Amino acid sequence: MTSDNETPAGRLVIDAVRTAVSDAVLPVDSLVAVALSSGLDSTVLLDAAVRCFGAARVVALHIHHGLSPNANTWAAHCDAFAASLDVRFAQRHVDVLRAGGESLEAAARDARYRALDELCAEQGAQALLIAHHADDQAETVLLQLLRGAGVAGLAAMAPQRTDGVAVPRLRPLLGLLRAQLEQYVHERDLSWIDDESNADTRYSRNALRHDVLPVLAVHFPGFRNALARTASHAASAQRLLDDLARLDLAHAQGAEEEGVLVLDALLALDDERAINLLRFWIHARGLLAASTARIADMLRQVRDASAARDGHALRIDHAGFCLRVYRNELFWESGDSGDAPDFDRGAATPKVALQLHWEGEEVWRLPEWRGSFVFEPVDTSSDGVVGEGVLRAAPLVVCSRAGGERMHVAAEAPSRTLKNLFQERGVPAWKRDVPLLFVGEVLLFVPQLGVNREAAPSAAHGPLRRISWRPDLLLA
Repeated sequence: MTSDNETPAGRLVIDAVRTAVSDAVLPVDSLVAVALSSGLDSTVLLDAAVRCFGAARVVALHIHHGLSPNANTWAAHCDAFAASLDVRFAQRHVDVLRAGGESLEAAARDARYRALDELCAEQGAQALLIAHHADDQAETVLLQLLRGAGVAGLAAMAPQRTDGVAVPRLRPLLGLLRAQLEQYVHERDLSWIDDESNADTRYSRNALRHDVLPVLAVHFPGFRNALARTASHAASAQRLLDDLARLDLAHAQGAEEEGVLVLDALLALDDERAINLLRFWIHARGLLAASTARIADMLRQVRDASAARDGHALRIDHAGFCLRVYRNELFWESGDSGDAPDFDRGAATPKVALQLHWEGEEVWRLPEWRGSFVFEPVDTSSDGVVGEGVLRAAPLVVCSRAGGERMHVAAEAPSRTLKNLFQERGVPAWKRDVPLLFVGEVLLFVPQLGVNREAAPSAAHGPLRRISWRPDLLLA
């Protein structure tokens, strides 16, 4: 715990840590986690956290990236330092996988935070303390300025983040200079290990740190505070933009399905406001962020397709998903859904037909279709229900649409083409590539349409089964 004769550097650090956790309004006696890298900053943070809250309320978390030949040494040092403070210690090895165009630094950061969230959940921590300081914030704002970032980028690192994260992420040291942390660590006689890559000026951040910031400090001594204010102003502006996007999303949200935008409502906005809405919508759907230029290009393609009345042909790929238009609504679909095939013109590539002699199976798994037919026992007849006698009457056959197939959705109704039925029910073209279930040579069941009553009359007798199609992700 702290003492009355604390040094100025000690008081600054201790007050900052205690205030950050107090402002987060955590449960009484909650466990806080500290991200420990072995560097000076996180060494200060862990020591201060123990002095503020006691060792029993602190857990040290270390992420082993395996990117440096010294990574094992760092992990061992962190373990020993935590033990010297009587603090619980946990670590995790991660593999850093880079997506197309992603920097090594960004990939490592994403892997690190995923692992830290997992460790917080395992350890029962209610907050994660991260050791970024004022120099880090200044570097981040400058990097974002040089990259031409928008206000979200210029907002840099927030002192506290609670949205979209497993536990609150707190940065207690964000208002303190590295020089103040150096004074603390020397006064406390703490040891640390520097990452050797921090001296490599081939990395943009290191080039700023070693070559640019010292010059700025000579001519603009208060630049760190000025850049911190810039980040704060940008964060305020971004909150207002998000509030505007929420209003626009509430107006443009599709009424029938969550996560859908009404196309006309989007296109009624001017470009700046529509781009702001699309950016917010992409984030709300849990997709990776896109640059302003990329979002502007998405909007241009959507406007062009709408003007040409060719929305059905629109497909914009992004981060493993694709943006599609159907019946005046904008959707994000899984990127493996492929282009919408024109079945009635024979453009689809058929899958191999499969056959089953049904003997009471409840699930027929079809890996090629990435799903299964389910035959659920039921007591009463209703939509989708057939008698077991129908299923046993002939081999069940699954095959692709060929175009021109017809069915009776009701016993007394005339037969209609699947194309017309899909259109009537508002099924987008790219969702119509479904497996057709035949009994012998008679169409029995079509996902999203139901049972063909020509093959199975409504008045079924004997044991009953409800037929349904379940994509793999929906199976228990």
